[in-house]
Amino acid sequence: MRKSKASDIAILAIFIAIMIVIQLFSQMIYSVWPFPIKPTLLHIPVIVASIVLGWRKGAFLGFMMGLISFINATIVTSPSSFMFSPLQPIPGTNHGSLAALIIAFIPRILIGIFPYFVYKLMKNRTGIGLAAFVGTATNTILVLGSIFIFFGATLKWTFGYLIESIIATNSLVEVLLAVILVSAIVPSLQKSRK
Repeated sequence: MRKSKASDIAILAIFIAIMIVIQLFSQMIYSVWPFPIKPTLLHIPVIVASIVLGWRKGAFLGFMMGLISFINATIVTSPSSFMFSPLQPIPGTNHGSLAALIIAFIPRILIGIFPYFVYKLMKNRTGIGLAAFVGTATNTILVLGSIFIFFGATLKWTFGYLIESIIATNSLVEVLLAVILVSAIVPSLQKSRK
C-alpha cells in the first residue's frame, strides 16, 4: 500500500512538472509567435491523467492547472489577467472579482473528471479520442461561457460573439492537437502501468 501511494505521488509530481514546463515553454514561444492561433496545451496532461490515473487524480491535476493559470495571471499582467485572478483589477476599476477564481479553477477541475467517464463508457481507442475531445470542449466551453457570464458586460461580448469564440480557429486546433496527442500517449502509458 505504501509503495502504491509513493508511486502515485511520484506520477502526479511528474505530471505537474510537465504542466509547468508546458506553461513556461508556451509563454516563451507565444511571445515571439507570429501567428494569431495560440492553442492552449496545458489541458492535455490533465486529460491523459484523467484517463490513465482516474478522475480523482485528474481532478487534482485540473486543480493544479487552475492554480498555474491563477498564478500566471497574477504575476504576468495581460489584458485578460483579470479574468483568471481576483488580484488583477477589472478594466475601469481598482478591484478584481472573485468570479475569476471560478473561471480559473472549476472548468479545469472538470477537465480532469469528464474524460475519465467518457473513456470508461467505451474503453477503446475511439473512447480515448472522444475523451480528449470532451476534455478540450469542457475547457473551451466552460472557460469562455464563464467569462461571458461574469465579464460579458465588461468585455461587451454578445451571445453571438461567445458562440464564435467557442468554435473559433484556436478551439479547433486545440481539439485536433488534444485528440492526436492523447490518442498517442494514453495507450503507451496504459501498457507501462500493467
